[in-house]
Amino acid sequence: MPPIRRILVANRGEIALRVIRTAQEMGIETVAVYSDADRAALHVRRAHRAVHLGGSKPSESYLDIAKVVAAAKATGCDALHPGYGFLSENEDAAQACLDAGIEFLGPPPKAILAMGDKVEARKIAQQAGVPLVPGLQEDVDEARLRQAALQVGYPVMLKAAAGGGGKGIRIVRDEKGLLEAFHMARAEAKGAFGDDRIYLEKFVTRPRHVEIQVMADKHGNVVHYGERECSVQRRHQKLVEESPCAALSPELRAQMGKAACDLARAVGYVGAGTVEFLYSEGRFYFLEMNTRLQVEHPVTEMRFGVDLVREQIRVGQGEKVTPPPEPRGHAIEVRVNAEDPNTFFPSLGRITRMSLPGGPGVRLDSALYRGMEVTPFYDSMLAKLVVHAADRAQAIERCQRALRELRIVGVQTSLPVALRALQSAEFRAGDYDTGILERIDKNASAVPTELAMLAAATARFLAAERAGAASAAGSGPADPTPAWARLGRVERLRRTAP
Repeated sequence: MPPIRRILVANRGEIALRVIRTAQEMGIETVAVYSDADRAALHVRRAHRAVHLGGSKPSESYLDIAKVVAAAKATGCDALHPGYGFLSENEDAAQACLDAGIEFLGPPPKAILAMGDKVEARKIAQQAGVPLVPGLQEDVDEARLRQAALQVGYPVMLKAAAGGGGKGIRIVRDEKGLLEAFHMARAEAKGAFGDDRIYLEKFVTRPRHVEIQVMADKHGNVVHYGERECSVQRRHQKLVEESPCAALSPELRAQMGKAACDLARAVGYVGAGTVEFLYSEGRFYFLEMNTRLQVEHPVTEMRFGVDLVREQIRVGQGEKVTPPPEPRGHAIEVRVNAEDPNTFFPSLGRITRMSLPGGPGVRLDSALYRGMEVTPFYDSMLAKLVVHAADRAQAIERCQRALRELRIVGVQTSLPVALRALQSAEFRAGDYDTGILERIDKNASAVPTELAMLAAATARFLAAERAGAASAAGSGPADPTPAWARLGRVERLRRTAP
C-alpha cells in the first residue's frame, strides 16, 4: 500500500490534537474539522488545514458522515482518523470511507458491527473460547424476564444490546424491582442508541474492570499491550485508570491477553481496540470490545513506551504490528471533567486562568487555552493527567502532586473527587472494585437524575429571568438573549445530563 500523505481528523478537543501531533511527527499533513462552537479551538489552529462542518450540535457537524467524508475528499485526504466517540465506532462511517477510497484508521465495518451489538459480541466471544459472565445471550422480552432472572440468579444486570458509555444498564437485586428496572433500561437504551433490546447477565459481586489493549494488522497478526485497571468509576463512567492491575497474577494476565487476541482474530479485527473484562475472585469474564482507541490509551503508552496512534497509522499503511516492548514501572491516568464535584452537574463557562503541572513522568493531554468556552454541546472531559513512575506507590504520590499543581479557573472540575479516590485506603492498597467511589464519597452515589438536572436548570433559568426583569427596571441592561433561546439552554442541559 502507498504511504498515507494526508489525514482528516474527524474529532475535536484533546484527541484531535493527539492525532495531529503524531501525524505531523511522521511527516503527514493533517486536516481538522470544526463546528461553530469550535471555531477557535486548538485543533483547528494546529492542523495544516481546517474545514467548517456546520452548527454546534454534533448532529450538524461531527456526526454528519456525509459532511465529514466530503471534507476528506475535498481536501485530498487519503485517510481518516475518527479518534474516540462521534464516528469512531460507526460502521456506516467506516463503510463510507471505504466507498470513497479513503483509509479508515479503525477496524473494518463488519468488526465494528459485530462488536457493537453486545448480544452478537457475546456469541462470538463464546465461540472463540473467551469466558463469559453467566446469562442469556439473546434479547430478553418482558414475557421471559422473570424466568430468565430466576434461571441466572439474583443479583442480575440488565444491559442494552447496543450499549456503551454506561447507558441502558440497571442492577436488580431481587424480583421486586425487576420489571421497573427493565422498562427504565429499555427506555434509556432507546433514547441513547435507538435500539431498546436488553439482555440479562449475572451481576458479579465486587467486580474489577480490567481491559486489554490490542493492536491487529491486515496480515492477521494480533498483539496486546497488557492491561489497564479502570474500576474507579461513577455511573459506569471511568475516572481513574492505571496499569498494571494490582490484582492480577502473571498467569492470569497471560490468559486474559490471549483471550483478547483470540477474540480480535475471531472477528477479523484491524487496528487499535480494547477488550474489556470483569475480574472477580480469581476469574475473569468478557464484558465488551471497544472498537476504537480508548480515552485511557496514554496509560499504556507511558508504561510500554509506545505511540499507539503511530501504530494505527502504520497498520493503515499496510505495515505489520510492532511487537510490544517490555513494560516498565506503573502509570496512572485521571480524567479531568468540567463538573460540579459534589453533584456532578455539568459546569459551563469560560476558562479564565490555568496552571499546568510538570516534572518527571507527568503528561497532560488537553486542548485547554485561556478564554476557551466550555459549552453544553460536547462531553465534559477537559483533560487527561497521566503520570509514570518506577512503582505503584511512587506513581500514586506523583499523581497527587500533579493534581494539586493543576488549576483550572472559570469552571468547576472533578479534581477533588479524583484526589479523594487516590488518597483512599482502598485504592492505595490496590484492593478495590467498581464500587469504590460510592464507599469513599457519599456524593458519588447522589448523582442527579435527568429530572433533577432539568429542575435545577429551570430554576437557574427563572432566576435569570427575574434578574433580567430587575435589571430592566433598574440601571443595568437586560439580558438581550430572547426568552426562547434561554429556554433552549435548559433543554440543552437536559440533553447533556451525564
